[in-house]
Amino acid sequence: MAVVGIVPAAGRGERLGSDVPKGFASCAGRPLLEWSLEVLEVVCDRVVVAVPPGEAVGPDRVPGGEFRSQSVRAALAAAPEAHIAVVHDAARPLLTRELVEACVAAVEEGWDGAVAAAPVSDTVKEAGSDGRVERTLDRSRLWAVQTPQAFAAGVLRRALDADDEALAAATDDASLVEAIGGSVRVVEAPADNIKVTRELDLRLAEELLRARAAC
Repeated sequence: MAVVGIVPAAGRGERLGSDVPKGFASCAGRPLLEWSLEVLEVVCDRVVVAVPPGEAVGPDRVPGGEFRSQSVRAALAAAPEAHIAVVHDAARPLLTRELVEACVAAVEEGWDGAVAAAPVSDTVKEAGSDGRVERTLDRSRLWAVQTPQAFAAGVLRRALDADDEALAAATDDASLVEAIGGSVRVVEAPADNIKVTRELDLRLAEELLRARAAC
């Protein structure tokens, strides 16, 4: 059963303020992307990366799309042998082998998808466009979804067979799988599985990576 890693790394990362695409920004002495690849290559049989226009392409590098899910679709199309697809954002460099394996194991158990997530600890309120609070949500049932996200590859292919409007609106691939009736479960992620979006996130990730290396 082939497990293929899919890394959408075509984003510009404008909020990071880097002069290169975010996945290629330097993080603790290496391109941000390489930290995730190092882990995925241990667990997966193959890893395909969707890169920005102009970057080198090859058997495991494909041109990404305008939207994130377009990039995932392009990378998955390059891996027809995949039975399980593990989608992971290059912007989460503190990925662990254990987390990837836990998501893959859930799919092997019969779930259509499994997503890394953190239980919400803050109080969450729903507000209208004018800022007026309409209700307070029950945080005991709320999870902040992250990556990796593992899927039965056939189900993910069907979910990604959508028009550009649907792909542009999707905030993650699990929502597309849910939209076609797929079963998706959460897998609790370590607290340090952070996403690099801004300069402060990058500095924190570097410190955490250095601390991990020192252990």
